[in-house]
Amino acid sequence: MRKALTWLLSLVVLIGIMSAAGTATAAGTADRGTTPDSGTTTDIKDRILAIPGMSLVEEKPYPGYRYFVLTYTQPVDHRDRSKGTFQQRLTLLHKDTTRPTVFHTSGYAVSTRPSRAEPTRIVDGNQVSMEYRFFTPSRPQPADWSTLDIWQAASDQHRIFTALKRIYDRKWLSTGASKGGMTATYYERFYPRDMDGVVAYVAPNDVVEKEDSAYDRFFATVSTKECRDRLNALQREALVRRAPLQEKLRTWAAAEGATFTTVGTLDKAYEAVVLDFVWAFWQYSTEADCASIPVAATATDQAVYDTIDAHSGWAAYTDQSLEAYTPYYYQAATELGSPSLRLPHLKGLTRYGYQPARNFVPRDIPMRFKPWVMRDVDTWVRHHGRGMLFVYGGNDPWGAEKFRIDKGARDAYVMTAPGANHGANVEGLTEADRTKATARILAWAGVAPADPSRAAPLKTFDPRLDEREPAKEMTLRP
Repeated sequence: MRKALTWLLSLVVLIGIMSAAGTATAAGTADRGTTPDSGTTTDIKDRILAIPGMSLVEEKPYPGYRYFVLTYTQPVDHRDRSKGTFQQRLTLLHKDTTRPTVFHTSGYAVSTRPSRAEPTRIVDGNQVSMEYRFFTPSRPQPADWSTLDIWQAASDQHRIFTALKRIYDRKWLSTGASKGGMTATYYERFYPRDMDGVVAYVAPNDVVEKEDSAYDRFFATVSTKECRDRLNALQREALVRRAPLQEKLRTWAAAEGATFTTVGTLDKAYEAVVLDFVWAFWQYSTEADCASIPVAATATDQAVYDTIDAHSGWAAYTDQSLEAYTPYYYQAATELGSPSLRLPHLKGLTRYGYQPARNFVPRDIPMRFKPWVMRDVDTWVRHHGRGMLFVYGGNDPWGAEKFRIDKGARDAYVMTAPGANHGANVEGLTEADRTKATARILAWAGVAPADPSRAAPLKTFDPRLDEREPAKEMTLRP
């Protein structure tokens, strides 16, 4: 009986795969095209793999698309090719060579699950998603951390675009959310002729590293006083009850084998998680969720511990969690900057304050902060930005320091989705802003309707491909 069921299951899976592949093949000219140099008709996979340095990891069938996980050979240092190469992972959601293409990055590791960024759905296009250098497995060996900077990463994107533009020769847009939105902006700054438009979501812009008063103003005014007081009181309570709650954390860490060598001590990690609590709440939750926060004065130790864990995550500053995000903290400590808050309601209870990004990077990795890098990007965007859209959430703390548009910028916009958190998108904008943003995205992609007032996404929302909010990562990162 078991053999019969196994055989039947295998047959069903095989039929499903064949059906999906057949559907993808039927998507117009999605699979075949003319090779520029030979003039022969070639399968799209063969055309992609004919690019020098491009290798196939796997192909996953998805109805209406071809989906490839690939690696591309990149220089460790784009200024000095003698330093060797590394394999950078990317994915390609292929629809049709006659459609526009969206270049997406999260600024972190790339997911190998088929998905569409919002601009990809709006323009009904192809999507290239790039893994940011130094995120596993796209890390040079040995790792020369001095080659991890925003110009090197932009140059990675430029080489991938240049290689694929010969196949996907229609309009291109770049996009990303949070650190991905920052990445799309930096790419535009260094290679402004590559993309036809940029859609950057919830992208922080920390121009002056030591000037963070905008964040203090945000937390003093966001939502209602009742909600702010409720959150602040629970955060304060977690520090008042430091001793009993730390015992819970110590027990958990021992059971999980979690260690705190990078940050220094369990006490430092404990306080860092507690100080992240209010920020993390507004990054991922909404005003309606305030009611779920326990009243600090009557909450049990377990309720306080569990609430902090639900929003900040006690594992955030363990060595095991930090290791995967070392590239981000390295960049925050060398170029991007990181926020610091005054937290007057915690006066007398904090021992370390908001810890700098340097505390979350192993000490054997050398680094120095370069204050001119973000100032340069900010100045360029304000005065030279072209075809750029920045989307922010009205209740997202990362939007306290936004990118700005000044004289000199053309066809560039900054829009805010009322009440939205770090998952803000075009769909959440006011009706007028949503129509205008959609119209510009379609125009940049070369697929605009004759009447801009009737602009709308060309594809409907697909829950299997489209995510409305970014995946929640339990720590204070953009």
